[in-house]
Amino acid sequence: MFRKEEFCLAKKVMSRDEQLKQRYRMAEKHMITHRKSKKPAILTKNEKKSLGIGKDEGRAILRYARISSTKVKIVIDLIRGKDLDEAYAIIKYTPKAASEILIKLLTSAEANAVNNNELDRDKLYVAEAYANQGPTLKRIRPRARGSANRIRKRTSHITLVLRERE
Repeated sequence: MFRKEEFCLAKKVMSRDEQLKQRYRMAEKHMITHRKSKKPAILTKNEKKSLGIGKDEGRAILRYARISSTKVKIVIDLIRGKDLDEAYAIIKYTPKAASEILIKLLTSAEANAVNNNELDRDKLYVAEAYANQGPTLKRIRPRARGSANRIRKRTSHITLVLRERE
């Protein structure tokens, strides 16, 4: 006969202390450096998940947003380091095109932090916020005497990270 333990598909429920101990054991195993460059080994997605890396934050990324990264950075600089409710208030009353995009991104990051990682909503703050340049769409506008001007339609990749304040 088969033993019941062999076919149990449910995961073992661990306390916070047991999770931390397991995380340290896994981290020691993965603290191997590259033999030539002596840099730490790059972890795969599954290894990061088993180590619990990224469980203390809520992250939301918007790629290929059709707005220039310089326009987004103006609003992002206003909310970086602020509490969640204060960041919502600032974005809501900022008359910029980027504020509509950022309010959706902020709600998504909040939902990821609260639902996926079980963080306390009242302690959340905007830890990281940045906008990188994405690919530029190039278009042509006809001008006088057969010439043409290039129109650059810029895109950006926007990232928001929420963490709990100690």
